Amino acid sequence: MKKLENKVAVITGASKGIGAGIAKHLAAAGASVVVNYASAKAGADKVVAEITAEGGKAIAVQGNVSNEADVARLFEETKKAFGPVDILVNNAGVYKFGAIEEINAEDFHTQFDTNVLGLLLTTQGAVKNFNQNGGSIINISSAVTAITPVGSSIYTATKGAVDAITHVLAKELGGKKIRVNSINPGMVETEGTHTAGFIGSDFETELVRTTPLGRIGQPDDIADVAVFLASEDARWLTGEILLASGGIR
Repeated sequence: MKKLENKVAVITGASKGIGAGIAKHLAAAGASVVVNYASAKAGADKVVAEITAEGGKAIAVQGNVSNEADVARLFEETKKAFGPVDILVNNAGVYKFGAIEEINAEDFHTQFDTNVLGLLLTTQGAVKNFNQNGGSIINISSAVTAITPVGSSIYTATKGAVDAITHVLAKELGGKKIRVNSINPGMVETEGTHTAGFIGSDFETELVRTTPLGRIGQPDDIADVAVFLASEDARWLTGEILLASGGIR
C-alpha cells in the first residue's frame, strides 16, 4: 500500500515549481490531489494531466488564496471531488527583492496578502474540512529566515511570520490531531527563479559556493520532504521547521 493511499491533499500555488513537484509526488504516493492555481490554468492542467497519465487522481481548482470566497470554493470543489481533506500544503507565495530605499506599500501588501493572509485563510478552510482523524498541514516557508539576504526585508518578514504561525498552530491544532510543520527551502531551480534572474547570477554562484552540498535545490528535493511530513512516518512531528537548503544557514 502506498504511503498516502486514500488521502486527499490540497496544494496551493501548484501550477509550477515547488508546488507542482509536491503535487506530483503526493499523487505518486497515492493521494488524490487538488492542484490550486491563481492564474496559470495551462500549467495547472498540465500538472493534472501528468498525474492522471501515471494513474493518479487530480483536479485543478482556480482560486486566489487571499480571497475568502475563492478559498471557500476551493474546499467545496475538493469535497465534491474527493471528500474531506487530509493534507494541506501552503505553497502559494510571491516574492520581490529590493533595497529598503526602493520598497513601497504595494510591495508589502502584495507579499503579505499571499504569503501570510493566504496561508491563514487556506488553513482555516482546511481545518473546517479535515475529518475526525485530523491531518497534516505543511507550510512552505524559506531559508531566507535563516540567511537573511540583502534586499529581502519584506519577503523575509513574510516567511518569518510563516515560521511563527507554524509554531502557534502546531500548539493550537494538536488537540484536533492536526500536525503543522514547515519546510524552508534554500534556492530551488524553478520557472520563478529563472524569471527573476537568480539562475546564472552572481547570487546563485555565491549560494552554491557557501552551500555544503554544493548545488542549489530542485523541486524533487522539497517534494520528497513533503511526502514524509504528510505521511504516518512523521506522525510524531509537529511545530518543526525543516531547513531544506543543502546545509546553507
